[in-house]
Amino acid sequence: MPTVIDLQRAEDPRDIVYLAVQALAEGKVIALPTETVYGLAASVLCADAVQRMTELKRKLEEQTPTGGKPRTEYSLAIAVKSADEAIDYMCHDSPLAIRFARRCWPGPVTLVVPCDPTRSAASCFPEAVRELVVSQSGHIGVRVVAHRLFEQLQKYCAGPIVICSANRCGSPSTTTGVAVVEQFGDDVPLVVDDGPTRYGGPSTVVRANGNQFKIIREGVVETAAIRQYARPSIVLVCTGNTCRSPMAEALLKKRIDERFGNSPSGAIIPSVSSVGLAAMPGDQAATQAVDVMRERGLDISGHESQPFGEQTIRSADLILTMTRSHRNAILQRWPHAQDRVFTVRRDGGDISDPVGSPVQIYQACADQIDRELAQWVESLGPEWLAIPESGEEGENQ
Repeated sequence: MPTVIDLQRAEDPRDIVYLAVQALAEGKVIALPTETVYGLAASVLCADAVQRMTELKRKLEEQTPTGGKPRTEYSLAIAVKSADEAIDYMCHDSPLAIRFARRCWPGPVTLVVPCDPTRSAASCFPEAVRELVVSQSGHIGVRVVAHRLFEQLQKYCAGPIVICSANRCGSPSTTTGVAVVEQFGDDVPLVVDDGPTRYGGPSTVVRANGNQFKIIREGVVETAAIRQYARPSIVLVCTGNTCRSPMAEALLKKRIDERFGNSPSGAIIPSVSSVGLAAMPGDQAATQAVDVMRERGLDISGHESQPFGEQTIRSADLILTMTRSHRNAILQRWPHAQDRVFTVRRDGGDISDPVGSPVQIYQACADQIDRELAQWVESLGPEWLAIPESGEEGENQ
């Protein structure tokens, strides 16, 4: 029988991390819990172990004498530490893939992206491993697992961990350590048991090429959620989210609709929202702002202010601030977002706050915002659409 270690009852979980890291370094295939299902795991640096995974994955009658590639593409994936590390495996500039990575990870989504094994970080893998983890179509599956064990393992492993679901092809997914033992017995020498998995089902597998995406397998993250994750997002920022940014939101929505109104059928156009760095949730738009927008045929009477926060940074593809001080305040806290945060004024200047001023000042403010937004919208190319691919995909294990 395999060695089964109960993570929940361990006196010191670090001991389990040490044993798992040692087993991977020795070229063993082990079973580990994730937030979705249990997975087989091997070091990306151990070609024999990764080959062994493919043989364990298949039923005995489906194995070829010499092993070879898995029967279906994407059955193997690499678990990496972060979205930033995943970018090292992407060989094509894809804002959509980066969007998925930023919004879905750590979490139950496997992202399949184009990968040239000679030009990406995969070039560091042994050749036999590259042939197994990079599909015949030139794609690689990548995931950031949301489980405490993986977070610790990846601090000490020399490279990514190759993973696949811990079940034979055609057999049910395993969501407990006991189920892993029932399917594999002595074939897997070490099983780390953390009880039933959080989601109790497989990850959702999404392929992203350029601005197109396809759900290869719907797992615990449903199609509707994936479509929301795929949607580009533009956020307007001011101070209280009652004057400038609500007007900018309405004006930009109109221009986005005009810009992408003739997009391909099914294309997902950018969403537009507004927030305030010092907003009180639920405050209404200023009366003057409502009146000025009404004159333009736009209704912001139902606007409720929202504060800027971590979720904004995680989800937004483009953040446009009314002033330089707004931008500086954001980047001071989230410096990694520098390539996504700009002022509405393309010259880096400020849009003055009209609060407390007569309606004429609000009108002038709206005119200025609209002129600047017109230039921003003109600069948005096809990559600002997310287009679902059509057609059926084969089963993914």
